[in-house]
Formats: sequence, C-alpha cells, structure tokens
Amino acid sequence: MTLLCTVRGCRASLAREDKRYVCANHHSFDVARSGYINLLQPQDRRSKNPGDTADAATARRRFYERGDPLVDAIVRACPVSGAMLDVGCGEGSHLEAFRRAYGIEAWGVDISVPAIELAARTYRECSFVVANADRFLPFADGSFDAVASITARMHAEEMRRVLRPDGVLLVVIPGAEDLVELREAVQGERVERDRVERTVAEFAPLFALERTATLQRVARLDRAAIVEVMSSSYRGLRTRERERLAQLDELDVTMAREALLFRPRD
Repeated sequence: MTLLCTVRGCRASLAREDKRYVCANHHSFDVARSGYINLLQPQDRRSKNPGDTADAATARRRFYERGDPLVDAIVRACPVSGAMLDVGCGEGSHLEAFRRAYGIEAWGVDISVPAIELAARTYRECSFVVANADRFLPFADGSFDAVASITARMHAEEMRRVLRPDGVLLVVIPGAEDLVELREAVQGERVERDRVERTVAEFAPLFALERTATLQRVARLDRAAIVEVMSSSYRGLRTRERERLAQLDELDVTMAREALLFRPRD
C-alpha cells in the first residue's frame, strides 16, 4: 500500500524505513510503538485533541465487546475482497470484523489519536493511520477495492479517488429509528430521522446507488450498556439530560442502520 505525505504541497509517496516513513522531500513520520502512523498535520486539526476522546473510544469498544449483531449484519451486507479502507474507523471493531470475515488487507483512518491507539494495540492484523479524512485520504489513487464509511466521515471526492474503478463503496448511516427510545428518555424527543435520501444525493455526482439494506434490532440494555451508548454517541449532555440518564436502569432500545452500497460512475 502506498501512503502519501501530508505535508502541505507535498503528497509524495512515503517509503518505510525501519520505524518511520520518509518521502523524497525528506519529510518523515515515526511509526508509533503500537504500530500506527500519525500523518495529521497541525493545519488539519481544529482543536488540540480532535475526534473521539479516550473515554468515548473505550465506551464504544466496551459496547461492541458485549456483542452487537449489527456489526455482523453490516459485514454480511457487503462482501469484499482485496484491500479495504474504513474511513473514520474509530477504535477499529468494524474493520476487524471485515478482516476476520473476508481475509482482506485492512486499513483504517481516523482523526482521533486515542481511538487509533486503541485500535492498533488490539487489532494487530489491521493497519491504522491518523489523518483528517475530511480533507485528504493519504493513499495513492485507486488503492482500494472497497471503501467504507460506517456512521463516520463522508468525503465523496477523496473516496472516489482512492477507490478502484470496479470497487465498491459502503456507506452506513443511522436508521430513522436508531436509539429512538433512548433519545426520548434522555432528550425528551422521539424524532425519527431518515437520512437515506440526503446521503444518496450527496454521493450521486460520483457514485451510483447499487442497493440498500435496512439493518435493525431491539436490544434490552442494562445501565452499563446505556451509559456506553450515550458516551460513544453523544457529547455535551445538558444537566437535565444527565439527570434523566442517571435514572435509567434498563431500557428496550432500537438499534438501526441503513447500509448503502455504491459503485463509482464512469
């Protein structure tokens, strides 16, 4: 896999030299002890510590480790081969599930250092990069047979650039009923948000929709699982919302995803 330099105005290919990557213009990037490479540039971050916090990444990991059938359903919805990139991979659980299922060359990119650190320490067969996927995916053109965005970043132009002409793009978004009971209990609203039409329109200039799959289940969540879901999905709850959350012990909660499979347009 060919990585590209993220220094402004460079974008030369990076070559591995022992514990670092170096480009022809002598820009170098160290490989972390856990195995990931941090290509994030100062101008590509909006805060000192962008992306998921360590607490959010750990909460999401704990929830997935409890066993989430939606992860397996997402993997079954998009059989892949060759090389796959998970854009906004977070702590890496979805990417690892794809790797286990299909034996692919698995790459993940995310802006959060704590999330990538957790991913790299756990899923040693996958490769992880810290970068701002909203601006630039640091891979050569046509590098991947499959690109995925699973409730994460959606930069259509960059996804198209790094995807091979015969590749597949998987975009997974929250379903209309996702967490509707929990949102009602904590935030006081039961609004169903359908994002499919808007997402298809966003990708339409570069990708044609091939098929969709609705993935949904209702799970009985105990207090620990409820806290993990809220910690990994919502930030900055108001005082009243935190009070409502503290009163919940168990709740039947709908988990819903829409899996959209696209092919590149000619």
